[in-house]
Amino acid sequence: MKDLLKTNCYDVLETLVIVGSCLPNMQPKAYETLQKMAPEVYEVYLEKEHLNMLITKMMGMLARIKVKKLVFATVDKSPHCVQLHYVAKELEKAMDLSGMEIVNYVAVEDELVEIPKEVIGISKNLAELKEKLNEKREIQ
Repeated sequence: MKDLLKTNCYDVLETLVIVGSCLPNMQPKAYETLQKMAPEVYEVYLEKEHLNMLITKMMGMLARIKVKKLVFATVDKSPHCVQLHYVAKELEKAMDLSGMEIVNYVAVEDELVEIPKEVIGISKNLAELKEKLNEKREIQ
């Protein structure tokens, strides 16, 4: 596994798999599944590095290399790693990613669970999430 922030901007392939650094130790079977998706898996340690450094680094990579697929994966319930799932939206604000497949996973009990981008979007909007929970309670 390579440290994404220490990787040369030209040293990435068409599929870029980025994981929270704790995932291989905490969810090894899920990590093995991710390793099958691309020849290299890149780690980020968001307890140490600021999210903006990751976004800036990825902008440099994506501007130089024809990446066709971005995969983000973290352990579930990590307050630091959850930030990794917000990267794609921030990148989309800065550049055109329309031709790129973007997939987000969380690892739960050594299985990868795909998370739709709508879920990621609403997770940042706590007021809207509260409304949806209240609506759900009213229906029940």
